[in-house]
Amino acid sequence: MSRKKVRLEREKSSQAPKKDKDSFTRRDFIGSMAAIGAMGLVGAGAEKSNEEKSEMPIWSGSLKAQGRRTSKADRPSLIVIIADTWRADHLGCYGSNRIKTPYLDEFAKQSVLFENASAEGLPTIPCRRVYHTGKSVLPEAKWQPLAASDTTLAQVLSKRGFTTGFIVDTYHHFKPDYNFHRGFDSWQWVRGQETDRWKSGPQDKFDPKKHMPAHLWNERYDRNMRQYLMNTQNRNREHDYFCARSCQAAMDWLEQNMNNKPFMLWIDMFDPHEPWDAPPRFQKMYRDKYPYERYLFGYGVRNKDIRPDDLPVIRDLYAAEVSFSDYCIGQLVRAVEQLGLMDDTVVVFSTDHGTHLGEQGCVQKTPALLNACVTHIPLIIKHPDKSFAGKRIDGLVGAVDFMPTFLALLGIDDYKNMDGRNMWKLVTQEVPSIHDNVYTVFGAYGAIHNLQWHYFQNIKGKNPGKGPCLYDLSNDPAQTKNVIKHFPQVAKRLRNQLQSHLKTEIPVLKL
Repeated sequence: MSRKKVRLEREKSSQAPKKDKDSFTRRDFIGSMAAIGAMGLVGAGAEKSNEEKSEMPIWSGSLKAQGRRTSKADRPSLIVIIADTWRADHLGCYGSNRIKTPYLDEFAKQSVLFENASAEGLPTIPCRRVYHTGKSVLPEAKWQPLAASDTTLAQVLSKRGFTTGFIVDTYHHFKPDYNFHRGFDSWQWVRGQETDRWKSGPQDKFDPKKHMPAHLWNERYDRNMRQYLMNTQNRNREHDYFCARSCQAAMDWLEQNMNNKPFMLWIDMFDPHEPWDAPPRFQKMYRDKYPYERYLFGYGVRNKDIRPDDLPVIRDLYAAEVSFSDYCIGQLVRAVEQLGLMDDTVVVFSTDHGTHLGEQGCVQKTPALLNACVTHIPLIIKHPDKSFAGKRIDGLVGAVDFMPTFLALLGIDDYKNMDGRNMWKLVTQEVPSIHDNVYTVFGAYGAIHNLQWHYFQNIKGKNPGKGPCLYDLSNDPAQTKNVIKHFPQVAKRLRNQLQSHLKTEIPVLKL
């Protein structure tokens, strides 16, 4: 099946956005602003109760109303939303007919959707190094802080008159000396995600064994989940969840800075990363009853301990986390509209990578299976010019292209110290392509990807993992069948290209 036919089939099967009966109700913004809505809240306390709570607005700004933006800036502004660990195929606009993502699906209709965007360096921190600098991190994709010599997007924009803001609950950014807040005029860390050492007690109050099957328990898992349970012990309503708190913080920042023109707001949310612990009403979108009242699944579990009957529940927990993240992002986008910012603001949605959900026995992102489950990333860009709405771009783009593209869209052409290219030239049809191949490295594994083939292998040692592996994308766009034995010469050619790009000797592994 051709790529165009695959896309058409996906579009036919995509779920149209629906209004949820629990969707936000209209309320007044502070003073003269229209409401973005209030979350229909069901109690989801850490250990206590499931009783219904009174409704609370996600918006809780305390400033006097500033109204809508009073005038346009000479340059567009920029809002970037990065949501961690989001599989592209878990969006309706990318072909899912099961996962409920009505808000981003609607956003995509107003935007440009890039069908073939790929991660470059995985996981979390290597990816952010690429996004914030426009520089490649290959061949090793090391987990390390920004270098003193790095120049960030925020620094470039600050020198050109932009007000810059950084709203983050992805706690890795703020580990000692990581410096990802460099160049931002303001930054806010929403504390408590995953194993962030935010709360230290009471440890004996929480028992992770109450929230997971006994066969998944191990000491590391216990430590991780105990920390998370402590971090969420005061959570009572949906707006207390980290995703909602980050989006609310972003709304507050926008209200305070919308007339500081132009501006750049970078929002980096850990959801839908593990632990998969969405509010109950989102979990019930996928099943009425779970094995535990609050089933937690996160880092520390061992793949070998996961049983086949665990997988459907794990997939539903992740799906619920995706739908909740979509919901919160939808309210943030609505706030951008209500504040009158859409007419002169570029709004971007993307992620760092995806995750495995049982493919070939892999759960959570697994370097040894470096396929589309983790390398294919959603990328949706809304431009103030409505003539771009609804475009879908087939051309290859990569994470290293983000910063060059953002600068071009903001009318900045005097900063060149980047390795990527301006992908917007594909949208305007100035060029037919910007890459013949894109490359991804995750741990000991590397991949090369083009519109016809995807190849990966161990690039550092002899352990083949699930490779060496070759996928024929014209016949298998979901990358499920290894055809390397049928096309050994293609595999050899791609392996040589991968080695040449990484500028390092990679082992020859048996096909």
